[in-house]
Amino acid sequence: MSVLWKKSLEILEKSINPTHVRAWLTPLQARLDRDGLTLTASNGFVVSWVKNRYLGAIEQAVRQAANRELPIRIDCASLDGTNERPGGTPGLVSSNLSEIIASDASTQSPKTTTKNIPAHISGTALGLDGRIERSVPQRARQHHTPVGRQHALPLPVSTPESMPRMIGDAASDGAASPAGAWRFSFRDFVVGPSNELAFSASRSICRHQLVTDQFYLCSAPGLGKTHLLQAIGQELAANAGTRQGRVRLAYLTAEDFACRMVMALKQREMESFKAGFRDGVDVLLLEDIHFLQGKEKTQEELLATVKSLRSAGKKVVFTSSFLPKELPKLDSLLASQFCDGFMAVIDKPDFETRMRILEAKARVFQVQIPHDVNELFANSIQSDIRLLENCLQNLVIKARLMNQRITHGLALEVLKNYAPNTPKPDLEKIIAFICRSFNLSHDNLRTKSRKKENVLARNTIFYLARKHTDLSLKNIGEVFNRKHSTVIKGITQVEREMSRQSPVGRQMDRLVQTLEAQTTGQSTIH
Repeated sequence: MSVLWKKSLEILEKSINPTHVRAWLTPLQARLDRDGLTLTASNGFVVSWVKNRYLGAIEQAVRQAANRELPIRIDCASLDGTNERPGGTPGLVSSNLSEIIASDASTQSPKTTTKNIPAHISGTALGLDGRIERSVPQRARQHHTPVGRQHALPLPVSTPESMPRMIGDAASDGAASPAGAWRFSFRDFVVGPSNELAFSASRSICRHQLVTDQFYLCSAPGLGKTHLLQAIGQELAANAGTRQGRVRLAYLTAEDFACRMVMALKQREMESFKAGFRDGVDVLLLEDIHFLQGKEKTQEELLATVKSLRSAGKKVVFTSSFLPKELPKLDSLLASQFCDGFMAVIDKPDFETRMRILEAKARVFQVQIPHDVNELFANSIQSDIRLLENCLQNLVIKARLMNQRITHGLALEVLKNYAPNTPKPDLEKIIAFICRSFNLSHDNLRTKSRKKENVLARNTIFYLARKHTDLSLKNIGEVFNRKHSTVIKGITQVEREMSRQSPVGRQMDRLVQTLEAQTTGQSTIH
């Protein structure tokens, strides 16, 4: 392999799903000469696929690796060593097959998935030792290609590190157990009222306590679907080492399933594709099945696969951001199949659950997060747990990089990049909030009384109005029959007390935090 291409692949793995790099780009043969870098693929379909989806990223990575512009050429090597047009040998694919590929492949998203779990299964069979044995077409065994041996489908080399993330084959002695390769487990899942049913069902299917052998898990993005699906895989893989026999796991996205099927059709290896799933898998974990909308042939194949697995007493678990009834372009038979099992929906977590999630994440980071910071985050981000965790992670990283303590002010700076845009409180809301907090009426604040609580409440309103509204100092003062100089003096006093962190300053800071949290519609006053 060209040293330049090897370095380019390392760069590509930072911008593209590393597994997709290993699946599509690593198998390419690279040759560097004075005309540029030539990449050679095993067939025309791979050439077309790589050009359509990865050419721009390849050009940028090669430019960075070579520190100069280099022409990139992607060629196809036929089985007899001669060049082949990207479309493949004329007449090799039947017209019916061409329609299938056009209908399924043309609707695939041009963006690579961010999930770290691809498919390594189509055109393969599982050996007794848990490794993949590839099925090589007969014609490939009869010819020699000078560009090096490549499999019919661009499958990455299976390694102990990468394979368990897709397929786990745990032997009875547990030596091959892939439990450590899964990113998430049940132990680090925070259970609350919104996800308790989904959590219990996930544990039950691992312990063979769920009445059905099919489970459909639904939630909006970022609420824990992937966490529970990987936890199922992790537990099944771990338990396989404690009892006789083995459990063969297949974990992939619906996009990967569709992609592998199209490739199998193109290479006329559908029998190997079917056998790999139906005979070589005990548990199928399939993510984001809503991707299959409109892909009729892929839906038909998945339906047949699921029926075959379930008839053999094997388990199937699906995840989706939608319920089957919410997918208009889903075949009615497949939608019915999805419903023929147990379904659980994960809802948005409540405030207490969000707080416990933040506390659990802080323990992982081995850092103490102030309670008011956790409250700020929990109030500001309520519909996406992944976003909530990322926000906290970035706060910790920023504090360490800048060698600062984690404070409410620092948290607000980080939160600006994550919290949804919400309208600022207007003067009327600010006055109502302060009056409730000090148990005063608006009329009390308009009088000339110099009582301490009146002055403090009025100055706090001045400060908040200046910060959150576009009103001039004169307009703010007129609401309370005060001059703009009085407003300036009040704001200065509030800022001084807050900077000194005096008892009065801490009280004001708390009021400011509470109002800003309420801007998202979540009250923190109990």
